[in-house]
Amino acid sequence: MFKGAEWITHPENVLYAPICFIKDFSLKGKVKRATLNITALGVYYAELNGERVGNFILAPGFTSRKRVQYQEYDVTSMLREENSLEVLVGDGWYNGKINFGIAEEVPKALILSLEIQYENGQIEKIETNKDWLVRFDKLRFAELYDGEIYDSNYEDTPVCAQVLSHSKDIIVRQQGPFVIEQERIKPKAIFNDPNGDTIVDFGQNLTGYFELKVEAKCGQSVCFSVCEELDRYGNFYNENYRDAKASFKYICHEGKNVYKPRLAFWGYRYMRIDSFPGTLTEDSITAIVVHSDMKRTGYLESSSPLLNKLFSNIIWGQKGNFLDIPTDCPQRDERQGWTGDATVFCRTASYNFDCEKFFEKWLTDLRLDQGKTGNIPNIIPQTVCWDWSTTEETGAVWGDSATIIPYQMYLTYGNEEILKNQYDCMLKYLGYIESHTKEEYLWCGCNQFGDWLGLDAPVGSYRGSSNEDFIASVFYYNSVKIVGEVSKILGKDPQKFKELEKKILEKIRKTFKEYKTQTECALALYFGIAENKSEVAKKLATMIRENQNKLKTGFVGTPYLLHALSQNGYSEVAYDLLLQEEFPSWLYSVKQGATTIWEHWDGKNEKGEFWSKNMNSFNHYAYGAVADWVYEEACGIKPLEAGFKRVLIDPMPTDKLDYLCASIDTKQGKISSKWYHQNDTVKYEISTPVPAIALIDGKEYTLERGSYTF
Repeated sequence: MFKGAEWITHPENVLYAPICFIKDFSLKGKVKRATLNITALGVYYAELNGERVGNFILAPGFTSRKRVQYQEYDVTSMLREENSLEVLVGDGWYNGKINFGIAEEVPKALILSLEIQYENGQIEKIETNKDWLVRFDKLRFAELYDGEIYDSNYEDTPVCAQVLSHSKDIIVRQQGPFVIEQERIKPKAIFNDPNGDTIVDFGQNLTGYFELKVEAKCGQSVCFSVCEELDRYGNFYNENYRDAKASFKYICHEGKNVYKPRLAFWGYRYMRIDSFPGTLTEDSITAIVVHSDMKRTGYLESSSPLLNKLFSNIIWGQKGNFLDIPTDCPQRDERQGWTGDATVFCRTASYNFDCEKFFEKWLTDLRLDQGKTGNIPNIIPQTVCWDWSTTEETGAVWGDSATIIPYQMYLTYGNEEILKNQYDCMLKYLGYIESHTKEEYLWCGCNQFGDWLGLDAPVGSYRGSSNEDFIASVFYYNSVKIVGEVSKILGKDPQKFKELEKKILEKIRKTFKEYKTQTECALALYFGIAENKSEVAKKLATMIRENQNKLKTGFVGTPYLLHALSQNGYSEVAYDLLLQEEFPSWLYSVKQGATTIWEHWDGKNEKGEFWSKNMNSFNHYAYGAVADWVYEEACGIKPLEAGFKRVLIDPMPTDKLDYLCASIDTKQGKISSKWYHQNDTVKYEISTPVPAIALIDGKEYTLERGSYTF
């Protein structure tokens, strides 16, 4: 594909200063087809004859440094007799702050091949080489954390490109979905805060950028910074962005200026306008939402406006953090693919959106970045400044992304190929645990994250009070169980995993005889560890009731908490937790005005005070994992066969809501389940495109495809 092309760069490559690569050429006849194959070390924005090529934002995407994706574009209709191809390349994920700025080692670079097929059969190739010209761009600065600086009056003299000696073997075909512009949002309000700053409120915490329109004189500038929340007094606040400047500066030319950022994105709801020529109106700045191109498949609705807002916040949290990789947050100086967040949320994610290709691409990077001993880095893709691949550190749940996520993709989409691709990675991960535990058949004595951000954490700790060895051992057991199932699916002998699974379970039960926290009880119930389920379930329900129907769980316990209750006879306790409005709860943040999911249950308290400056994201999707309980338990939609080829529909109504409904667009078609109260009875409306078993008020019904009312 790139046989005759070479990597090229600027001879004076400067960190954070984007490079424009230029090639002018003439056509030699009538064109039948023209195809551009292109990629970069960095992120690129390509234009042919002044028109953007493709719609992939921040192409070629964020991958393991062991590979870089290339994109193919049909540019036939864009060609003229005389042509100019310009490609802007910035540091992006490859060389920016996210990688400690290692441009001295591997500068940003471009490689492309434009193949032109003429109607007379002649083929011409325009490829990157030393004959290309390069210059610095009007976009003077571009960095993912800090933003952009654009000077529309800047001009630079082009020089000859420099060939870069760098492997072409790392170039692979595009695997994941493109990141594209999704929707546009006008300002909800423009006002002055108590400090006198002009604030633009878009009414929604989002990820993306904006479009600027302004009439100005040459040299005037537009400057602003962004934030997610206002402080307790209503002032602009972005200390939680830490070292990310998250700002923008545009130096105008004479007359009408229209601009959209090209090599950066922001996580924000509010803008502080530091300078703006003329009058700022709602038409001056439009927010543009950007995320991976995924079809919306899951929908939830209830009789509770607060609960509906929570459902909306969960969707926005996923959109804001599914930007080529599953990031932890989109705003501060992090935006990394933390594996633990993705692990606990992947089931909800796969119901909300068709993210099969999204995770298939990310899991490939996980496989490539797996450590030599089998450890799974805590963030994927690996970056220079967050490198766990050589430290042999892996936390339970975070590392279990190697087993839980591919298996969930199989359950949701029926994709055995993902299991085949990830199987060796799973085996190596189990081998890592076995070689790094201090106790056979358990996972003990290693550095763990525990129940991260659990509310029962000791003072000064981010980790809840749950026994970390217990948590790790439970997830070790679960991963062995998954690998046994995957082995069977792939036609391999699962016996050794079945035997190992049994030994681990026996050892866990012998070693951890008492469950002291909500998380320990929830995990013991959900994963089948507890021998006396009724006793443990009662203990868990009592803990919650004695805590005024409030949870104390963190990242690890929360996703399984409601499942553990409802599956063991305490559905009303589960509903009380879901519908709790006081801190800590899902609806507490909703009542505080949240439009996405918070990192902390108390990211902002009732006085408007913030949890911390250091680690307090207001767009963190992990706690949104509660949605899978609403789909599967409250509305009762569960796959009986992978890919929803056969389903169980077992709704669980409550008097606390007038109605609740869910639908999932599966590969087989739309499955929906709704229950509602009418005249002192509960009615159920079910629609299924596949054979199903319905459990309604304790009675079992065998259903063929169709719609039913009970």
